[in-house]
This record gives sequence, structure tokens and C-alpha cells, in this order.
Amino acid sequence: MISLRQRIVWASLLGSAALASSGAFAQAPAAPSTSSAPPAAVAQADGAAGHKAQHKRMDPAERMQRMQEHRAKHLAALKEKLKLTAAQESAWTTFASASQPPAGARPARMDRAEFAKLTTPERLERMQARQAERSARFAKRAEATKTFYTALTPEQKKTFDAETVHAGMHGHRGHHGHGGPDGHNHSAAPAKS
Repeated sequence: MISLRQRIVWASLLGSAALASSGAFAQAPAAPSTSSAPPAAVAQADGAAGHKAQHKRMDPAERMQRMQEHRAKHLAALKEKLKLTAAQESAWTTFASASQPPAGARPARMDRAEFAKLTTPERLERMQARQAERSARFAKRAEATKTFYTALTPEQKKTFDAETVHAGMHGHRGHHGHGGPDGHNHSAAPAKS
């Protein structure tokens, strides 16, 4: 384990070396970049950056189509794992249809310039209306999920719970706060030895 004092010393040394070499780099011609990271890690980082850039450039209709395909695959996998009986099929159909986004495309967002022209109370009313729509859709999904859940056997409920544990955290992806994707803090200080 590296103590805090050792970390500070190393950081100071690395900082000093970086400052000292920055003057040398200003005088010397630029050398080809050599990375100490393995080529696979560099390729993975480049791929991740490209993947994020691809999402930003993606057409909204195409993005919605991909999301619907992903959702359909997820629901199909969940249904397969639950091993539903014929008596549970109608409850599944109600649950699955309530889990889908409303028909048609997402409501069009107001242009930023147009939104900026509104008064503060008008903006707040628009935001409140959108929030009310989202809350109504959530309430519908929650009620359908509860109804479906009551139709499951205890074993199916365990499977459903395990498969949907992260469903409520979708809005927090990429913003894990102090914890990791599973909610645990993996960067906590190591145990003292």
C-alpha cells in the first residue's frame, strides 16, 4: 500500500519533472507521442470516445428506433427468464405495453431561442406541464408493474427483482456520485494494514 506521504512525494516529483521537461519541450521539436498505456487500453478509450460522439451525431429518429429495439430485446429476455404461464400472458401484455414509450415520437422540444423569449413564470409553467406528463406516464407504468408483479410466483418475483434492480437508476447512469454503477463506493480508502 502506498501511504499518503508517499503519494504526495510522488505527485511532487512528477509535477517537478513535468515542469522541468515542459521547458525542454518548448525548445525541442515535438517528438512522436509515446503512451505508456497498452495499445488495447488506448484503442478502448478511442472506441469509447467515438461511441459517445456517435450518439451526439445520431439522428433523433434513429436514436429512438435503437432505444425501442434495445427495450424490446430487454423485455424479450426478461419474459424468457420469468418462464410465464399461459394464465400470466395477459398481465405480461399489459405490463409490456405500459413499459413502452408513448406512440409516436417524443414531443418536440421548444427551440432554445423561443424558450429564452418566455418570461420566467411562462418557462416554469412549461417545465411544470412537462413534469406532470412524465409523472402521469410513470404512474401508469408503476401501476402496470405492480399489477403484473402480483401475478408472479415467488420464484418469478425473485427473478423479476434481480433483473429490474437497475431499472430505477437509468436516469443516473454516468452520474454515480461517490459510488460506482452498483451504488457502492469503490474508491473508498483502503483498509489499514
